[in-house]
Amino acid sequence: MGESPLKKLREELGFSQEEFARQIGTSARTISRWETGDSVPSFTIAQMKALDELLKANGKSLQDLPDTFAAG
Repeated sequence: MGESPLKKLREELGFSQEEFARQIGTSARTISRWETGDSVPSFTIAQMKALDELLKANGKSLQDLPDTFAAG
């Protein structure tokens, strides 16, 4: 099983699970579950806006996100 695209993105942005979770308004446990594929990500509108702002601040966009966050 390969590395989770979400983990790769999070690490490219330089965030721990806790920091990334705080930035988008969720818990580190949720980020961990998304990265391991134990749960499918679902975002509130507020979380999507926060994620969009976070990505833009780092020269990325929502279009740069993979279609799935699960490890392959």
